[in-house]
Amino acid sequence: MHIAWLGKKSPFCGNVTYSREVTNALRDRGYQVSFLHFAPPHECESDQEFSLPCLYKSQIYTLPSPGATQTLLRTLKKLRPDLLHASLTLSPLDFSLPEICGELGIPLVATFHPPFASRRLNLAASTQFLTYQLYAPCLSNYDRVIVFSQLQKDLLVRLGVPEQRLRVIPNGVDPDRYAPGWSTLKSELNADCVFIYQGRIALEKNVEALLQAWKQADLGPRVKLLIVGNGPLAPSLMNHYGPEQGVLWLGFVAQEQERIRLLQGADVFVLPSLVEGLSLSLLEAMACGLACVATDAGADGEVLEQGAGIVMSTQGVATQLRTLLPMLVHQPEFRRILGVKARQRVLERYTLSRNLDLLEALYAEVVSPVYSR
Repeated sequence: MHIAWLGKKSPFCGNVTYSREVTNALRDRGYQVSFLHFAPPHECESDQEFSLPCLYKSQIYTLPSPGATQTLLRTLKKLRPDLLHASLTLSPLDFSLPEICGELGIPLVATFHPPFASRRLNLAASTQFLTYQLYAPCLSNYDRVIVFSQLQKDLLVRLGVPEQRLRVIPNGVDPDRYAPGWSTLKSELNADCVFIYQGRIALEKNVEALLQAWKQADLGPRVKLLIVGNGPLAPSLMNHYGPEQGVLWLGFVAQEQERIRLLQGADVFVLPSLVEGLSLSLLEAMACGLACVATDAGADGEVLEQGAGIVMSTQGVATQLRTLLPMLVHQPEFRRILGVKARQRVLERYTLSRNLDLLEALYAEVVSPVYSR
């Protein structure tokens, strides 16, 4: 089967990781994959990549050039794929895809990534809910729409997307790559216990609540907090929280093996987000056997439910962390038990292999009517 994949290669974000991991895994399973993405032609690294012109792209949304629709139409006519899978980049082009694929007779599958708030909050009051409202009529015209959790599915059904068009296929990680392992991190840091946050340093990630709780908890010189990632709030937060409080800012770590090494050397992963989809960073930490603490934003609470981790409310995160941080420092056996349960949860529900099995079944379901005509 030939799959045309429309996604992102930059700037780095969860969508980029999702597209890279899934397309590489599909090729390993014998699929022909043509990767279409918004970039100038010289950024295409192989003859399997095809560029679409754009005016602007960020980690959150993409603004295509006026000629992007026609470029996509010409490219699809040339490639003649069996299916187009769009890992939606929050672009105006997303709304044209059903018409383009309908004209060409190509089945259309989408993965819908936007984060959302806690199940306990009034979703109608959030900007994320407005994104779901805006997209719901368009998504109803896709052949299938992949979401990462039952919560997302229920929300889109409430907004009018036919239930039969929706499929829950969670993010997945490779548990052979992301696995517990030996690391020299603690000796390098002269630490007895290491906490880690990995993600964007932005308002919705609520990193400041973690830092406030960390400073107030005053856990001592041999307990460290690693902040991995960058974003608009990083410069101001770095001015107020630093090595004197045991906070180490590592910035964006590009090398996957180094990110794995950091996770393998840490004890606790903390994700204090106000909104999420399904955090791939959380799944990676769980697969590496870390004790995990996250809010119930998006599907993260669903991932950690029933003892696979500690789930916080998105309200009063700093207050909750002031209690949790010292408890986790002083109870290493509790950390170990949480880490074992976290990895077991990944093995049960969130492996990349399981993700691909479900995706292959969906592709066969969508494409087979086309072949039978």
